[in-house]
Parts: sequence; structure tokens; C-alpha cells
Amino acid sequence: MVIENNTDVTSFILLGFSDVPRLHPLLFTVLFLVYIITLLSNGLIVAIINANNSLHTPMYFFLVHLSCLEICYTSVTTPKMLENLLVKQTMISFMGCAAQMFFFLFFGVAECFLLASMSFDRYVAICRPLTYHIIMNKKFCVQLVVVSWVCGSAVALGHTILMFNLPFCGISINHFFCEIQPLFELVCGDTFLSEIQVIAVAVLAIMMPFWMIIFSYSSILVTIFKMPLSQNRQKAFSTCSSHLLVVTLFYGTAGFMYLRPKSSYMPSIDKLLSLFYAIVTPLLNPIIYSLRNKEFKGALKRTSIPTNQAMREMWW
Repeated sequence: MVIENNTDVTSFILLGFSDVPRLHPLLFTVLFLVYIITLLSNGLIVAIINANNSLHTPMYFFLVHLSCLEICYTSVTTPKMLENLLVKQTMISFMGCAAQMFFFLFFGVAECFLLASMSFDRYVAICRPLTYHIIMNKKFCVQLVVVSWVCGSAVALGHTILMFNLPFCGISINHFFCEIQPLFELVCGDTFLSEIQVIAVAVLAIMMPFWMIIFSYSSILVTIFKMPLSQNRQKAFSTCSSHLLVVTLFYGTAGFMYLRPKSSYMPSIDKLLSLFYAIVTPLLNPIIYSLRNKEFKGALKRTSIPTNQAMREMWW
């Protein structure tokens, strides 16, 4: 659908998976189950960590915030996606679309910086173990989390203001939520400068924490290879492997989506990529971080019903 200018835009149509209508019942069932499992598993992580004093360490402090982030992150897009699978066309208001983009970017960028903070925590634990508790104190950990949320809000606000001040000549978004790339397809005229701005900010928001992670794990690998005993090496590799897996999945898909121009946008492929980092990654995080962690599984076995006092405690 084509319109003259953005003053006439009051809502958008989310096309979602309209090209495969026969698969809608199956997709709805799968995505609904994934969403419920994601909420329950991440919520369980928060409850177990808060209820066990043995898990009140910097690593699990970051994991609590990551789980809370994942719950919010997947809840921004999944409910609307499920609605899209139930009805023929899903409408979303102009302000609703802007709010969805803001919160999706907010939680996504915050996760980028939080993952970088978690890699720094592993770097200090393995490379500087004698000063670990001095460096990773409560105040510093809180500051890292606050910086993650502030960076997320700044990037999200900038992108949202930029995008929704552009003139739109269409209202049908070929996606299942208000993503930057498919919205650019609806913008009137030349979007080159706007695309450059988006890519420039994405480089800072995605690549800067990514290079921090690369630096941390490069130092960790050097330290591991210097360890005299193979058991120590195996333990260190086990500690970091789960984080590396999450980083690879999240940064790989998000980076491919945001660090390229509009001309390379491919709706069918990009929908799958967005589905992966918006839906699948929040499900995998609790599995990767917790079910492979002997300390967490031990705490899970010891925990029955957490008390109100334990639920309020977060510090180590």
C-alpha cells in the first residue's frame, strides 16, 4: 500500500509469515511453547540464584540481569508475532511500532554490553584470580550493569527518533515486528545518509563490546595455555565455553542484520535471522549457562520453594 507522505501514517500492517499461511498453526504452536519455556526457564534462573547464597557471586549477578533482559527482550516481539499467526493481517499503530522498535533495540544493545561485562568478569577470574574479589566488587558490578542499560537506552532512542522522523510511502512491513531494515523499505526517497547513521551507531553498539569480548578471551586463552595441568585447562575452557557460544550466536545474527545497507535486505532470510536472535537465543541462554553448570544444577537440587527474604537478596 502506497501513501503520499508520512503525515497520513497512523498505523502499519505487519505481514509476518503471510507467505506461508499453511504453516501458521504449526508455527504458532512451536513459538508459543518456545515463549513459555523461555519465560519459565529464565524466571527459574532468577529465583534459584536469589534463593541460594552460594550463587551470590559476580558471575551469577550478571546472569540474573541477563535472564531478566531475555524475558523483556523476547516479550517485545513474541506476543505480536503470535497474534500475527492467528489473524490474517496484524495492525500496529504508529506509536506502537515506534515503542516496539525502541524497546527491542534497548534490550538488544543492553545485552551486547552485558555480555561484554560477563566476558570481563571471566577475564579477571582466570587471568587475575588473586585480585578478583577486589576488582569485581559489588559497586563495580552494579556500574557495569548500569552502563549496559544506559547504552541500550541511548542507542534505542537515537535510532527510533531517526527512523520515525523519516517520510513513509508505504504501510505494509514485510516482517513480524518493527525492525529497522524492513522499515527502511517503506521510506520515501534516498535513505543513504540515514543508513550510514544506523550502521555507524551499530558499529559502536555491536562491534565495540564485541572487540572487548575478543580481547578478554584472547587473554584468557593465553593464560590457559600457560597453565601447567591439563585439569586446570579443562576447567577454564568449561567455564568460558558457554559464554562464547552465546556470544557467537547473538553477535553473529545481529551483526549480519544491522551492519549492512538496505540494498542487501532479503526478507525471507532476514526473517529467519531475526527469529533466531529474537526468539531462539533467549531460549538457549538458560540451557547454555545453567544446565551445563554443575554448581547451578547442585543449587537447583537443594532448592525447594524460595522464601521471600531469599528472593529479595541479590548480593554475594
